[in-house]
Amino acid sequence: MIIPMAAVSCVFLFFLSCLFLKSISQASAQIMLTESCDNNSNGTYNTNLNTLLSTLSSNTEINYGFYNFSYGQNEDKVNAIGLCRGDLKPDECRSCLNDARSNLTVNCPNQEEEKEGILHLDKCMLRYSNRSIFSVMETSPTLYMWNSTNATDVDQFNQVLQNLMRTLTERAASGDSRRKYAEGSSSAPNFQTIHGLVQCTPDLSQQDCKQCLDRVAISQIPSCCNGKIMGGKVLTPSCNTRFETYRHLPSSKGNSDASRTVLLVAMAVLVVSVDLVLGFI
Repeated sequence: MIIPMAAVSCVFLFFLSCLFLKSISQASAQIMLTESCDNNSNGTYNTNLNTLLSTLSSNTEINYGFYNFSYGQNEDKVNAIGLCRGDLKPDECRSCLNDARSNLTVNCPNQEEEKEGILHLDKCMLRYSNRSIFSVMETSPTLYMWNSTNATDVDQFNQVLQNLMRTLTERAASGDSRRKYAEGSSSAPNFQTIHGLVQCTPDLSQQDCKQCLDRVAISQIPSCCNGKIMGGKVLTPSCNTRFETYRHLPSSKGNSDASRTVLLVAMAVLVVSVDLVLGFI
């Protein structure tokens, strides 16, 4: 029996739709931004590491989006820091840190030799080390991310952005030991609005937080993200900053509506594909 080419095309479209649905499911997960592994450890340290990280999802002390715990002794002692975006609820924070733990284990597979590791997700950061990392400002490794779309009036755009970030830096640095986080927005050229966010690990002093944001994150925006109208991010172990011309803190309703729209499009493609396949067969 000879199968018409149109039928073959429809079958291909059907499987393509299935792949599209799978990609939507994967896209709804946390976005892994970066990980860094320093391999030099032993079995005892690895056991302590797994014991410490396994408490992330059940720890009820992460009420303000910040986690710092230690486990073990001497050279096998593990120190860990978890930081969630300042607007997250405790359950969502613990869930993100648990995802980070799983991803960090996968992306640093040689666990018998790990001594340090750090991973940034879109909503949280998780790091661990055998050395003291609490109340210590660290700016390396640094990750830069930006959108390729340029602003039309770069100088004015950058001026508004810098003023916004400096204002947010002052607010975040003045936070307490539970949270050093600030977000806000400013009017930009061409009827646009710049939304900004800055955050430090709250174990930093006010001076160290301000220095981290001023001298590292904010000062790097002109270098990495000069006039990038859609947004940019600078991520370090101790602080991070981001800006966009769209809301990066959407409401849950907005997320639900967006997900529903994408799903409906996917289902429409799938239904049309099935109808065509059945019709030609």
